[in-house]
Amino acid sequence: MIGESVRRLEDGPLLRGRARFVADVSFPDEVHLRVVRSEIAYGEIVEVDVSEALQADGVVGVWTGEDLASVPPIDFRQIGYDELLPYRQPVLARGSVRYVGEPVAVVVAEDAYMAEDIAELVIVDIEPREFEPVEAMVLHSEYGSVDQAFSEADHVLELELTVGRHSGIPMETRGLIARPDPDSGNLELHGASKVPHYTCAAISIMLNLDPRSVVGRECAVGGGFGIRGELYPEDVLVAWAALRLNRPVKWIEDRREHLIAANHSRDQRHRIRAAVSGDGTITAVDDEFWYDQGAYVRTHGATVPSLTAAMLPGPYVFPAYRSRGHICLSDKTPAGTYRAPGRFEATFICERVVEAAARSTGLDPVSVRRRNLIAPDAMPFDRRLAVLGTSVVLDSGDYPRILERLVEHIDYERLERELTQRRLAGELVGLGLGMFVEKSGLGPYDDVQISVHGDGTVEVVTGAASVGQGIETVIAQICANDLDMDYRDIEVVHGQTDRIARGMGAFASRVTVMTGSATHLAADAIKEVALDLAADMLEANAEDLEYRGGAIGVRGQPDRALTLAEIAAASGEPLRAEASFTTDHMTYPYGAHAVVVNVDPHTGEVEIERYVVAYDVGRAINPMLIEGQIQGGAAQGIGGALLEEFLYDSAGQPLVTSFMDYLMPTASETPAVEMLLSEDAPSPLNPLGVKGAGEGGTNACGAALATAIEQAIGRPGAVTELPVTPSMIKALMKSAL
Repeated sequence: MIGESVRRLEDGPLLRGRARFVADVSFPDEVHLRVVRSEIAYGEIVEVDVSEALQADGVVGVWTGEDLASVPPIDFRQIGYDELLPYRQPVLARGSVRYVGEPVAVVVAEDAYMAEDIAELVIVDIEPREFEPVEAMVLHSEYGSVDQAFSEADHVLELELTVGRHSGIPMETRGLIARPDPDSGNLELHGASKVPHYTCAAISIMLNLDPRSVVGRECAVGGGFGIRGELYPEDVLVAWAALRLNRPVKWIEDRREHLIAANHSRDQRHRIRAAVSGDGTITAVDDEFWYDQGAYVRTHGATVPSLTAAMLPGPYVFPAYRSRGHICLSDKTPAGTYRAPGRFEATFICERVVEAAARSTGLDPVSVRRRNLIAPDAMPFDRRLAVLGTSVVLDSGDYPRILERLVEHIDYERLERELTQRRLAGELVGLGLGMFVEKSGLGPYDDVQISVHGDGTVEVVTGAASVGQGIETVIAQICANDLDMDYRDIEVVHGQTDRIARGMGAFASRVTVMTGSATHLAADAIKEVALDLAADMLEANAEDLEYRGGAIGVRGQPDRALTLAEIAAASGEPLRAEASFTTDHMTYPYGAHAVVVNVDPHTGEVEIERYVVAYDVGRAINPMLIEGQIQGGAAQGIGGALLEEFLYDSAGQPLVTSFMDYLMPTASETPAVEMLLSEDAPSPLNPLGVKGAGEGGTNACGAALATAIEQAIGRPGAVTELPVTPSMIKALMKSAL
């Protein structure tokens, strides 16, 4: 089963309209919550007048920050520093507000329409104040002799580069139903969460509940991408209101709320220097960057800037490296992770440096990449950097081979000649490349429980979560491969926190690596359980038995065998086993992008004529699912590189609050991606040899498109910021005249 592009188990309910998203879930006696949000970016709260709202028909409750004063701010899930603690977000603003969209009060009513109308009756009086930017802390990383390398360099390059503010925009907005269960006394949380065990535990701590009494119930999910499924103020508010009212409380976010309240991402400004020798070797890189965290530091803590600093060197040696990252607070929506967080930005910065090194030395960009790539025999390669609680040690890889595969696939030299001829004929066409290293398989653990029933069905209970990535299919394939059975007979349970004691969820491209490896170990344990039982049933010594074709049989006697189902039926109860997979280090998939663009000389619009992604995942469980991840990831990367951006005016007012303003690529702007999937470097860190595949399609989009565009318009090095919008391109073309 491993390596087979079987159909997704998840798709049946989705295609038949039977999948239940959180908006589809309802309970008797349910009420609806609406959040009253600040319309001022920064200011002092003078008064929140709820008197009129409390008299409205259909109102159930209205509360402000004073009513929830005992609820602590939301704590960090990842990379928290003491310096960041003062900037955690309260569930409702008290005293002041820090961004447009910040929750100030909540209204609960008998239906959603009443709740929205009543929320407009809450009068929020805020005295605007001028915001003074705050630098929360500085992250510092360094190895090698940076200053010496610059003093000895043949060329010193200096670049100022910017990545704009955008984020994941899933089809389904956020939502949650909190339901007090009258039978068990538990508080059930129905909705999508990428980290259900963490979410339940965090809410139990914040609301002083028994951790076992808060139970996660995962629904179908309409997109996650890193920003959806984190713990937000609204999640705590819904749970608090349900407990206060002892009734199910439902909250479904509208699109405007999503655009101003859900996590934004990216938004970095870099000043980077590079020391380059005459032969194109980059001997040192010195980067300083400023990350706009927004108004508060949410659950991710310092994750994004830490990843930028640790992953910026990418696949290149860079003998000396220094990074200083400033985490800055502003009056914008708080920022967090979004597909390839920190790496989309870092790869753009790194590849801009590589292209500049090629220009400064007069060498071809491909040859400069070849010269600087880490060699296969250097693996595992210790970066002498750390992130997410682990040192960055590149586990395996053949970076030169992935580059050569890409170059050969596009016939690089011939393609460059063809594009040159087209430019001479008046077309604005260009080619861009971008190489990257991803990270995946974040530990420290994952648990799996497997049960085999007498009717032949198998249940795999995990602590993972679904964010649309195909977890049920992949885990079923791994289990079916080990047990030699049909993957369609395997049910994979996820996102149900009362079914398994602990779980890490789904983020950081970790599920296939961590949950998949735990499934593999648990399947082996099931075979051991079956072997012990079958020895008595077959009246044979255990050492004479073997596992074959989904059954335990006596060696050399093909007619003496019992299937797992037969063993379970004969024993009178299901076969059960569990296993944990633990790791101290991540795995590092890698790849390269190539893109050909055609720029309209009149409008500056970019047409992508061809897009190619070469990606090595160590071992592909389901190639079709990986290709889907790459295609979807590329669409989001293209959006961030060309179209998507959250803009604000000088008073902190968002200028992007609907799809009229926030431009995303449609099917017309998204090309079919050619994919070169490889398995050259299986990871030695897990029994399956796998690496994650969720973020490689996004990672190098900005880097490759920047080079292609500036080649097309004849302005090498001119693209210094993302997104590269049509107006920006027209301005660059005009300035060249």
